[in-house]
Amino acid sequence: MTTSGISRRGALRMFGIGALGVAGAGALGACAPSGAGTSSNGGDTKSKNFDFTSWSLNEEAAKPSIEKIIAAWEKAEGSKVRAVSYPYNEYLSQLTLKLGGGETTGAVHLDIAWLAAVAQMGKLADLSSVALKGGYTNVALDSGMYDGKQYGLPWNTGSIGVIANSKLLEKAGIEKHPTTIEEFEGALRELKGLGGGVVPYAAATKVAQLKDIFPWMQTFGCTLLEDSKVTIGDDASIDAVTWYKKLHDEKLIAADVDRFDARALFGQGKAAFYDDAIIGKGVTAAQSKDKTLADAMQPMKRPVLRSGDTPQALLWGGVIAIVKGKGQDAATEFALHTTSDRATTTEYFASRALPPSTTAGLADPKVAQDTFTAEWTEKITDTATGSPFWQFAQNAQIEEAVAKQVQAVLVGKSKPKDAMKKAAEEVTDLIRR
Repeated sequence: MTTSGISRRGALRMFGIGALGVAGAGALGACAPSGAGTSSNGGDTKSKNFDFTSWSLNEEAAKPSIEKIIAAWEKAEGSKVRAVSYPYNEYLSQLTLKLGGGETTGAVHLDIAWLAAVAQMGKLADLSSVALKGGYTNVALDSGMYDGKQYGLPWNTGSIGVIANSKLLEKAGIEKHPTTIEEFEGALRELKGLGGGVVPYAAATKVAQLKDIFPWMQTFGCTLLEDSKVTIGDDASIDAVTWYKKLHDEKLIAADVDRFDARALFGQGKAAFYDDAIIGKGVTAAQSKDKTLADAMQPMKRPVLRSGDTPQALLWGGVIAIVKGKGQDAATEFALHTTSDRATTTEYFASRALPPSTTAGLADPKVAQDTFTAEWTEKITDTATGSPFWQFAQNAQIEEAVAKQVQAVLVGKSKPKDAMKKAAEEVTDLIRR
């Protein structure tokens, strides 16, 4: 992949909104939220004033905490930080248009899955030397890297893994978490025996969330991508999808389930396992009528194929990147402070339950004493990795292509071998575009 800048039209094509045309993209920009101004990203890099762009500033639960960080920085540094926000579902397309047009400056909040594609635009500063000052964990640093350079300072680093309901496990007579695929299957069958509409594993079976199949493919030994060659379609990926189909046919997982459905089932006490990010505990427990559910939610290492294998998990989190140009130096210091200052990250954790990305932050008593977060970090995030497909602008299309083929297997329209062969062909074609 090239790291040179791309054009505005290229950005549209890159993120799947080319059908809008340039006129449509202009309309999107015209109706951007207040705060998204028209200043160029050129200018004085030493300026104390800069923008901070984040989707979280558009969210009721997150906005007060971030505004507090900004206000404290402005008071301490005598600077002015302009807050810019777009809704999460529109964020990447809006940011890309503004960034490509030179209208975004300062610090930019990015989902780690977007970092590579945005870095390829050539607009972000290399923060490699700055990152050495933060005391970040190795896995956190990896989340902010692309093409050997540190383009993002890790703000919150977690993962997507398996959450277990200890109440249902105890009811089914399961005394410890299953550690292998064989043990996991046995536990699911015991849980099915409880009856009462229990879905043993509320696994993703809708296309929108079937990218959750990737960690299972990796569990069975598929690397997904190796030396630019798509490995989906190998025996390991076929075995993984064949196994998933078996769970589906035995009603150990259910049809038409996405993350929201899984949270609802778990919250109702109707699911013993489901996949979620670390924030899943707070979200799911808050939605549940069972006010003791939070105490029953436990992080679980993803079962492995053979004892001794490394449990698989998908890295999850956000970084703060810096746009080259106006306010670059001050924005960099702000990003370093926000992501590594112990008092700041601890207070942010207390308000949002998002784990810090630094060793010192994780060791703070307010964080370390949160058993769920400490166990999640040790059991799941410690071995989590990013998707090899994140480096491609077509990542969302790649995930959808594989998901559709897996769903075709689940509903009986395709055989695992045929589906994975077709998925490999489609993904390979997308990568070559």
